[in-house]
Amino acid sequence: MRIYDIIRKKRDKAELIEAEIDFFVQAVTTGSCSESQASALLMAIFINGMSEAETVALTRAMLASGLTLETSDIPGLKIDKHSTGGVGDKTSIILAPLLAAMGVRVPMISGRALGHTGGTLDKIETIPGLNTTLKPDEMTGLVKDIGMCMAGQTEEIAPADRILYALRDATATVESIPLIAASIMSKKLSEGLDGLVLDVKTGSGAFMESLEDARALARTMISIGNSMGVKTIAVVSDMDQPLGRTVGNALELKECLSALRGRWTDDLKNLTLTLASRILQMNDALAEGAEMGKMTEFTRRTYVHEAMEFLEKGDVFKKFVEFVDAQGGDPEVVFNPSSLPTASHIHEIKAEATGVIKHLDAKAVGTAAMLLGAGREKPGDEIDQSAGIILNRKTGEKVEQGDTIALMHTSDPALTSEAEEAFRSGLVISARETAPRPVVREVVM
Repeated sequence: MRIYDIIRKKRDKAELIEAEIDFFVQAVTTGSCSESQASALLMAIFINGMSEAETVALTRAMLASGLTLETSDIPGLKIDKHSTGGVGDKTSIILAPLLAAMGVRVPMISGRALGHTGGTLDKIETIPGLNTTLKPDEMTGLVKDIGMCMAGQTEEIAPADRILYALRDATATVESIPLIAASIMSKKLSEGLDGLVLDVKTGSGAFMESLEDARALARTMISIGNSMGVKTIAVVSDMDQPLGRTVGNALELKECLSALRGRWTDDLKNLTLTLASRILQMNDALAEGAEMGKMTEFTRRTYVHEAMEFLEKGDVFKKFVEFVDAQGGDPEVVFNPSSLPTASHIHEIKAEATGVIKHLDAKAVGTAAMLLGAGREKPGDEIDQSAGIILNRKTGEKVEQGDTIALMHTSDPALTSEAEEAFRSGLVISARETAPRPVVREVVM
């Protein structure tokens, strides 16, 4: 078997067999496949696609290229949530301690900011000392002891994915549904899960801008998860405007700390509790051998009510403090958010007209935050933990000329001009009232 023949076969739109996909992934992992050959096959996949069987085989091979978490001796069901990436998307930081406080085991492997999208690890690492570089046995130890962990992908977990992702980024083959699905699922399935709930974003700030593409990605990942023995469903959520009122690492963490005390925006609350209710129902359904599709509106409200009770009693906040302490962070910061990194310069963006915010483009806001120093244009770039944007107004809200729409936070005032230009490119003020799209678009099973 030769890589050359596999490339030619996929170039000619033929379906690869599992042995060929295994051979390719193993060659990528060991370095016996050159970057030019791997890039050629990625482009052939990007252009010609992959069947469901090919995509499952690719995911399985990437998963097998490294270690998986050994969770079989941890009591209870292990369920995680994954987001396909967005602007201001901070639900994981609230959801993981919420679920852990309610008895669900959450071994969460998260990612970092890239381009206009934020990363969970960058946000929680604004807490001094907090360690997200954990070995697999350290992750499982935390899940067993406190019910959760939040860590990054290690060299031992799906190493083929790290190599292929870097090549996809360099060869303009990122936006391929089979490649996106295999990349995400190879990491998530390494967690030793019983169940997985996906938050698939759609809109201007998402990889899948159209609802149709978001559905296709959701269905592909659901197929992979279910084929590999992990019950998987997806929530398709809106990413046409940022989630919540903050974009940027320390700013988003502060918003999360407010949410953990029950003070949060409606969109962040609705999405987080929707995800929580689906995971809690999955937990019970898996434990009882019941059907996931039988969730009624009454059942959903019951789970939401229970989650709110845990938040109001302070159990979720306590669990977050326990998590911070267990992963080496300074718990005092959780009680005193003002000690988190703070920008030395704040720049106001003012409304140039009176009316209603018709559109606040998520990608434009995310790009502006990146230009302020909150994100990375390419992997490895340094970030400014204090940089970001606070949104005083969002879609559907009224403004008067001269009102402050947003506050830009940065350590370098010279960055604000280009960032404001990017922000304004996605801002539309209209005389007519408008309503934002609902944050939860649909659920796919």
